[in-house]
Parts: sequence; structure tokens; C-alpha cells
Amino acid sequence: MQKQLLALAAAGLLAAPALAQKVEITDPAVLAKIKDEGMNRSKVMETAFYLTDVCGPRLAGSEGLTRANAWTKKRLTEYGLANANVEPWGDFGRGWDIDKSYVAMTAPYYHAMIGVPKAWTPSTPGALRKQVVMVKATTEADLDKYKGQLRDKIVLLPVAAPLQPNFEPDAKRLSAEDLQKMADAPASTPTTAANRPPDPAMAERMATVRAQREMRTKIGAMLLSEGAAAVLSAGRGTDGTVFTTNGAPYAADAKPVLPELEMSSEDQLRLIRLAEAGIPVEIEMETKTHFQTQDLKGYNVVAEIPGTDKKLKSEVVMLGGHLDSWHSATGATDNAAGCAVMMEAVRILKASGLKPRRTIRIALWGEEEEGLHGSRNYVKNHFADPATMQLKPDHEKLAAYFNLDNGAGKIRGIYAQGNEAVKPIFTAWLQPFADLGATTVTSRNTGSTDHVAFDAVGLPGFQFIQDGLDYFARTHHSNQDTYDRLVADDLKQASVVVASFVYNAAMRDEKLPRKPLPAAVKPQ
Repeated sequence: MQKQLLALAAAGLLAAPALAQKVEITDPAVLAKIKDEGMNRSKVMETAFYLTDVCGPRLAGSEGLTRANAWTKKRLTEYGLANANVEPWGDFGRGWDIDKSYVAMTAPYYHAMIGVPKAWTPSTPGALRKQVVMVKATTEADLDKYKGQLRDKIVLLPVAAPLQPNFEPDAKRLSAEDLQKMADAPASTPTTAANRPPDPAMAERMATVRAQREMRTKIGAMLLSEGAAAVLSAGRGTDGTVFTTNGAPYAADAKPVLPELEMSSEDQLRLIRLAEAGIPVEIEMETKTHFQTQDLKGYNVVAEIPGTDKKLKSEVVMLGGHLDSWHSATGATDNAAGCAVMMEAVRILKASGLKPRRTIRIALWGEEEEGLHGSRNYVKNHFADPATMQLKPDHEKLAAYFNLDNGAGKIRGIYAQGNEAVKPIFTAWLQPFADLGATTVTSRNTGSTDHVAFDAVGLPGFQFIQDGLDYFARTHHSNQDTYDRLVADDLKQASVVVASFVYNAAMRDEKLPRKPLPAAVKPQ
């Protein structure tokens, strides 16, 4: 009996280290340093100012994005990071910038209007002052009645739906009930093309969208062939907000299109009512844009805090957000906020004198808005190609990737992305920040930003839960996305939370748990 007890005791002693590793331990003194630096000596708003007001709009391939790439590389080097580089990821396409844009109604009276050139559309041939013609067409047959009537005219396109009053606030924070629902949400299998159940309603909607896009392409080709001077179309949004898009592809060999402005709905509807009433309407406008075709590559900005542990320094913890934006404003909430927070997180770690065991690498992605190109190609170049799932050596060395790209709201928790094994780890890491409102770990997946590039090849990539504020209602891709929409206290809080997560991931004995490797997915 005594031998059995001794054997059990010995087994217990041998198991003790393994059991201890299951309990996440954070260093209160380190977290206090991070909080103190991030809350009391923050540079996050200064960084956001340079990314927005100084660098300006950062459309993919634009001069503004080039300025931001150079500035962030310089600033990260000044923070003391190593190996700062503007790294090409591959071919992208043409850059595009606005040099001048002006539009006003000059008859039946003068009215200055809100309009934004659609991305990758050409200049007008100098200043125009021309009559407008309203074109409504849902079929090719509808276009026939406009033939011969559009030469040298500015064409008005209809507004999709009448404006309605909105009785909800633009800006909202996640409530305790919202967060609890997220925390209680069960893990679910990510939906893929292979396991997606049939959805006739969705299929019908997608067919409608495709038909509308095809018709819009045919309208554009007809207007060009008929010799129209320019196009005014209605952007999504109300109250002077215009959500912008592209009016032509960025491919180097894209077909020509007409100059086109995306208008505020209120201005577009006024023009439409006057035109439909038979009252002559005259527009004065000029757009001056230029294309950049000498360098068709896309770029990411990367820099590192080298690891200090002899065994673990070859492993990497990554953090990032996308640096590019749309062109009608300065891309403050989408996504200068996320980039400023990530830059502030690494600044905090360096300023606090912390020595991570693993290497910490920040990546500021390019060309996210056109399809996550920067992060997807970085993953393909460094870790694995999701189309083949042939793993590169660095795939095994990535401990985690953390992303921020859901606006300028404070962090309220993190999406576990269906990785149940990380939930207790993240729960422990969030406990010191309950007083700052960050408490929730949800099993839910979230998509549409750069962490999915990592998740697609079986790497632990995560996006933080953020307060939405007025992100989708007002600022996302719009002419309202400016520095003034940022909330300093929220960005300070987010910087501190991110810095702690990155540091904890760099210090633990093991890399974060991974989900099973996904099957290869051929591009659609």
C-alpha cells in the first residue's frame, strides 16, 4: 500500500508542471506598466493625426498610401523596432488620386452640392457647364429611347430608394445584454462553399444583385458610346453622408469609363425632381484625377520587437490592421484607428522596457479594401497557400495573430473564431481589464477583415470585439470618416488591451492552441 501511495505521489509530482501550465498566469506588475504607459503617456491620437490629416486619404496604390507606408516605417523605427520594411506582396494594379473635384447646380439657381469622384474614374476634359438628362433603365430595351439624346450631356441616374427618417441613434455601444449573448453563443462550424446549405432566398437576392451590376455595366457602356459628358449617381447615405465606391476596376488594362461623381442622396433627389418636372437643370463640374501606372505592386509595412528567449525567439506573435482606406475622407475609423492602436501597442511595449520571449511583429496591411490582398498574399508568401494547403516552414512558428478593424470603439472582448481551446486563455487575459469594459470571449466567427487570411490556413488569427459607435451607420467608407470621429479614451483602452494580449502570447511557454488544418479551397 505504501509503495502504491509513493507511486501516486511521484506521478502527481511529475504531472504538476503540466497541470500548472493549464492555468494562465499574467504578471500584475507588467500589466500595471502597460496600463500606466498606455493611459498616461499615450501617443495614439498623435499617430492617428498623422495617418489621417497629414497622410490624407490612403486608397490602394495612391500617393496617400505611399506617404503612410513611408511614415509608419519611419515612426516604428523611431519607436525602436527592428527590421522595419515596406514589403511588396505582389502585383496589384493602378494607383489613383484626386487632384481637383467640384460640382454645383447653376440653373435654375446656384447650389453647391456634395459629390465625390468614384475611384479609378477619369478626369473631365476641363471645367464643364452642361444640361442634365435623367436616364432610367432596368432593361436593355429601356436604353433604346435615350439613343441620340445624351451627347455632351451630364447624365443623372436614379436613387435606389426614397429617403426615410431614422429614429435610431447613429452611435451605439454594446450593452451588457449584447455581450452576454455573444458570450453564450455556441461554437459553430464556419460556413464554406462545401458545407453551405441551400438558401433559395439568398440565391435569389444574389441573382438580383448580379443582374443589377450587369445592367449598370451596360448603361455605362451605352453612355460612353453615346458621347455623354459625365455621370452623377447617388451614393448610399443620408444627411450629407456619401458612402463611396469605385467606378472602374483598378486593373492596368481596365476598359475606359466616363467621369462619375457619387452624390449625396439629397442633392441627387433635388436634381431628379427638377428634371422630371421638365425644368431645365444645368450643372457646373470639374474633376481632375490621375493614375499611377509605373509601380503596380502592393505593399505591407512590417517591423519587429525581437524575441529574447533562446528557444522561442524564432517564433512570432503578430498584430496588425489595414493601412489603406477609401478616398472621400481620411479613413480615420477604417482603419487609421486600428493601425494607430497597433502602433501604440508596440510603442507601449518598447517604452515599458519589456523583453518578450517570442518575436513580436506588427504588420500594416495594404489593399485590404479591394479583397484583403495585403494580408492574404503575406500569408501565402510566408505561411501557406489556402488553395493547396502546402505549409511553409514559418507556418509552425506563428504563435498568434491579433487584428483590429471594426471602427474606433473600445475593445469589449475578442472573437475566438471557433477555437474553443483559446477561450479559457483569453478569459484569463481579459480579467485585469474588466474595469475598462473588456470582458467577453465569444466562440463566434467574424469575417471581412485580415485575420481571416490567417484562419484560412489553420493559423490562430483573431479579431477583437469593439463598440460599434457610428461605424456602419455613418463613417465606414464615407466622406464622414475623419479624425473628428475618433474617441481618444476608447483608443487608449484598446491600445492597452492589445499590448497585454500580444505580450501574454509572446511570454507563454506554448503557442496558442490551433484548430485542425482546413482543407484546401480552390479560388472561385
